[in-house]
Amino acid sequence: MSMSFTIEAEKRGEQGSSASRRLRRAGKLPAILYGADKDAVAITLDHNAMVHNLKEDAFYSHILSVKLDGKTEKAILRDVQRHPFKPTIYHVDLMRVSANQPIRVSVPLHFHNEEEAKGVKLGGGMVSRMINELEVECLPGDLPESIDIDVVEMDVGDTLHISELKLPEGVQSVALMHGEEYDYAVVSVLLPRAAKTEEEEVGEGEAAEAEGGEEAAGGEEASGDESESGDKE
Repeated sequence: MSMSFTIEAEKRGEQGSSASRRLRRAGKLPAILYGADKDAVAITLDHNAMVHNLKEDAFYSHILSVKLDGKTEKAILRDVQRHPFKPTIYHVDLMRVSANQPIRVSVPLHFHNEEEAKGVKLGGGMVSRMINELEVECLPGDLPESIDIDVVEMDVGDTLHISELKLPEGVQSVALMHGEEYDYAVVSVLLPRAAKTEEEEVGEGEAAEAEGGEEAAGGEEASGDESESGDKE
């Protein structure tokens, strides 16, 4: 189900470290709204409301509605500055978007049927994710909430790359825009390091037996040489 987010904002008069600390003590959050060929505006947001929004994964890749001075502007979340260990937000950057201007946003990847994957269910493998989000470029109206990846047909040893993802129409991978050498792996199905197939164990056993036989043969040859040497003396 599609989600929507509305942010209530107020213009911020005072700026600077002291003013920001006073805002935070009052439960407010300093932020900035910029972009779309308009002047940047210093604003304040409700801190607790923003903390609640940031708990939603979709918030990071959605077009947000910012209500300011009786008008609504569309924007995306560009940056969040947090306290190193406290659940406190210091500052938020919001970038306006225009319907006709492409934007670049990191979209979450949703993996499906990991436990049902062929290589997991039948081959004893495990799904290994290389990335959990993908930066895409598209018009705001084409921005997907997420990119779905079904791994049910993946067998042990299979790897899925960015170029093999089914992206919605009008959506491009930023990595691939830089060239084929940036076609990174997204997900693989691998055997756990400790796991060995029966064929590998049999092969290792045969190799060990062959090596033991060679050592024994070498020992017999050495004994024979010593005996012959003794007879000559």
